[in-house]
Amino acid sequence: MGKVVVCATVIGATAACAVATVLIQRQVKKSKRWGKAKAILKEFEEKCATPTWKLKQVADAMAVEMQAGLASEGGSKLKMLISFVDNLPTGNEEGLFYALDLGGTNFRVLRVKLGGKENGVISQEFTEVSIPPNLMVGTSKELFDFIAAELVKFVKEENEDFQVPPGGKRQLGFTFSFPVMQTSISSGNLIRWTKGFSIDDAVGQDVVAELRNAIERQGLDMHITALVNDTVGTLAGGRYTNKDVFAAVILGTGTNAAYVENAQAIPKLHGDLPESGEMVINMEWGNFRSSHLPLTEYDNALDAESLNPGEQIFEKVISGMYLGEIVRRVLLKMAEEAWFFGETVPSKLKVPFVLRTPDMSAMHHDTSADLNVVKTKLNNILEISDTSLQVRKVIVELCNIVATRGARLAAAGILGILKKLGKDTITDGQKNVIAMDGGLYEHYTEYQKCLESTLSELVGDDVSGSIIVEHSNDGSGIGAALLAASHSS
Repeated sequence: MGKVVVCATVIGATAACAVATVLIQRQVKKSKRWGKAKAILKEFEEKCATPTWKLKQVADAMAVEMQAGLASEGGSKLKMLISFVDNLPTGNEEGLFYALDLGGTNFRVLRVKLGGKENGVISQEFTEVSIPPNLMVGTSKELFDFIAAELVKFVKEENEDFQVPPGGKRQLGFTFSFPVMQTSISSGNLIRWTKGFSIDDAVGQDVVAELRNAIERQGLDMHITALVNDTVGTLAGGRYTNKDVFAAVILGTGTNAAYVENAQAIPKLHGDLPESGEMVINMEWGNFRSSHLPLTEYDNALDAESLNPGEQIFEKVISGMYLGEIVRRVLLKMAEEAWFFGETVPSKLKVPFVLRTPDMSAMHHDTSADLNVVKTKLNNILEISDTSLQVRKVIVELCNIVATRGARLAAAGILGILKKLGKDTITDGQKNVIAMDGGLYEHYTEYQKCLESTLSELVGDDVSGSIIVEHSNDGSGIGAALLAASHSS
């Protein structure tokens, strides 16, 4: 009997030791996996680093590319497009003006009544219309006839406050946010469609002529005074309310910048110089690239798998279309190589662009003690239901790394514009205002705060007081109407 008891005791002890050994091995494995996950994050953070000296290199490279793009067509990755806008609004504009803002699957029609210096914008109205999907892949005539019909409907609904004076003609500014080779303030040929549009017979055609013909077919008496892209429109809207606005930057799904250049500093501008001596340049800065940009393996893979590899590199590291996707790619590597979410890789995590930047922003801004927003987003978007607080903290840290790099590089881009214009040094009290618009800048608070603090850091205390970033909400729409006014005969 005694031998049986001893034997049972030995067996029990052996089993306990075996269980303990398994538990220890699991703990060691878990610790190693956690160490691997942290190592992946640390390496990514180091490669995303944007110290001040590096940002100044990026700004210098931006200024050099700007100069090259102004010298000749194709001389730079920056297109530096001549907008033919040489008269920005002054605030003296009076009368009734319209705007059509076509930049995606919706378009807006606006009317604005201007009262000159004393009264400014007296009143404005707008309507937003969804474009039926079949018209996005149909013919040019079908699309522009649909738009013109909505214009007619909008005009017919206007009350007596918005009547054109006898003998007057309705004047329209046309914001067209697709690649266009502009030939005058009121003409430009479509280079290619983006954003889901594919209307072959419109490519190479003058989009203003297409719209004008459609308006005439509707029997509407309306003159298209100005063709602008959304960034130039934002600049015009900003200048109308603040005479110190010299540049505009859009940070939304995509990104771009426009600024006021001295006409004599544009070698590729042929013919007579404008009377104002100035010209607005549409930089198309999303296509900027430089060896100084802190790119990682995740950025390179994203670019290689994109619809436009090798293009829009700056946009792919700073704009709203891509920030969430970069976070997803890092999380996927952590899941595959460090079992960050357990022994199986969540299938949803393998889906490109499943994690949108607004969701990333919500996680980044989560201030709850248990990071409940992060937990909910992981569950709803990636179907990851069981995460520790430790894991959720790492995800917030990752969001911060990606957003910080983007915001600081955007600030470096703005510094590049300041350098090109000589506005990065001490001035005699002159204010230099940048009009900002776009959902990323407007809604991603941490991104916005980081951009503004970085710009102050880059120019230094002596200059930072003269550089002002101003939100220009919906500047592109009203900007087109204002440009119709400033370029009306």
